Amino acid sequence: MFGSYEFDWSSIPGSLSFLGQGLMVSLEITALAIVAGIVWGTLLAMARLSSIKPLAWAAAGYVNLFRAIPLVMVLLWFFLIVPKFLESFLGLPPGSDVRLASAMIGFALFESAYYAEIIRAGIQSVPRGQLAAAHALGMSYPQAMLHVVLPQAFRNMVPLLLTQAIILFQDTSLVYVSALADFFGAAYKVGDRDGRLVELVLFAGAVYFVLCFAASQAVRHFQRRLQRA
Repeated sequence: MFGSYEFDWSSIPGSLSFLGQGLMVSLEITALAIVAGIVWGTLLAMARLSSIKPLAWAAAGYVNLFRAIPLVMVLLWFFLIVPKFLESFLGLPPGSDVRLASAMIGFALFESAYYAEIIRAGIQSVPRGQLAAAHALGMSYPQAMLHVVLPQAFRNMVPLLLTQAIILFQDTSLVYVSALADFFGAAYKVGDRDGRLVELVLFAGAVYFVLCFAASQAVRHFQRRLQRA
């Protein structure tokens, strides 16, 4: 296929500013989804481990629902639903550009289901005696979870949380369904505009590889340090 194809990379240098803006959008979505996903995922994990059955069932239903639906469908649903919601409840004028907000909300709610399972496993990895000891010291269940169990659990699952963050960054390329100019979307637009789609898609793939490979190596190094500690 590429034997007779003449590569021309000249479109890339002049578009670096636009591509950089797209990369920042991808990083913004990633950062917000990580923070919101971990916070909401922690609450979901605790709910799943709760002795209150309706609460545990509701949390399990949420997690299983989002883990069974493709991310691209979730993003498309939120792209269609969130604008109407914001227009109705926040009084935004019709046609307001809320694509970034839609993507962030969709990613945060979707990723929280995966973080919930990681965090639940982390909590269960802490010996039950730790919780019993905290209760013996007069701590309530929330206090014991906050000050004793969760700190140990998060230490155990930091490598998994970071690995999930790398996967999340890769998944941000799916926001193309909302025509949002993330990094991949920006590269696609430049390639389509200049008739150099192959070069720009290859360039985007190379950037994703370098960033994700470097992050993966950093996670492995961090994991080895934790094991030695």
